[in-house]
Amino acid sequence: MMSALLYVVMPAVAFFNIARLEVTVDVGLGLLLGWVALILTALIAYVFATRILALPRPAAGTLINTSMHGNTAYLGLPLCVAVLGAEHLSEAVAYDVLVQLPIFLLGVTGVGAAFGATAGASSAERFRAFFLRNPPLLATIAGLIAPASLAPDLLVDATRTLVFAMLPVGFFAVGVTLAAESEQGAIPLLPRLGRREVAAVGLRLAVAPLLLFLLAAPVIEIPPAYLLQAATPVGISGLVIAHAYGLDSGFAAAAIAWTTAVVLVIALAGGLVL
Repeated sequence: MMSALLYVVMPAVAFFNIARLEVTVDVGLGLLLGWVALILTALIAYVFATRILALPRPAAGTLINTSMHGNTAYLGLPLCVAVLGAEHLSEAVAYDVLVQLPIFLLGVTGVGAAFGATAGASSAERFRAFFLRNPPLLATIAGLIAPASLAPDLLVDATRTLVFAMLPVGFFAVGVTLAAESEQGAIPLLPRLGRREVAAVGLRLAVAPLLLFLLAAPVIEIPPAYLLQAATPVGISGLVIAHAYGLDSGFAAAAIAWTTAVVLVIALAGGLVL
């Protein structure tokens, strides 16, 4: 299922939607700062993983990826509408497409190739694995080059419907991975919550949005949708990367489960208060 998402579904979604994307110069400084904030968060995660927690390479790579990879599309976009209102949706889409998507295609897969246990032994093998196991990147490049005529409405609409199918498949994979990690072979009531999981939750939900706020505060009034997107839980497609490159899948699944649970509880509590 993970391979099908990586080699079939994700490239199709990337190609047909990027080919139809209207790129404008009205991106805003906030998007650039979004890049900087995620890169700084990943560097902090690297220090935590290697110097403080002393994690093995596959787990260290997973912590770095979970720190900078938010679920800005499948959960972030509907959450933005629910929390901030539909008038902020365009800001949330801009962050998803112009910040999180490039970070995923270049940063998350790059970390997977550099830290994964099955990405190769030499630097050359890991470099090849970065491209050969990264079909969404190739599809995105093709989509940027291809004319819009190669992305008819029928196929674009089909891939956007397919995106919604990725969410239950992804969470099913999270459940299977958590079950495989448990001693009884069943999904635990609560996933493992050790030091590395706490670090993943803190980096993704606190450090990443806080850095964006601190970077933006002196120069611009940051759009609230950017901050919300910066604080989304770990993206499910990170488990696909963990599977493809040999990162710590159990750790990735636990980070996805805990960060998603925390965000949904906070959103529900906020909705009840309002």
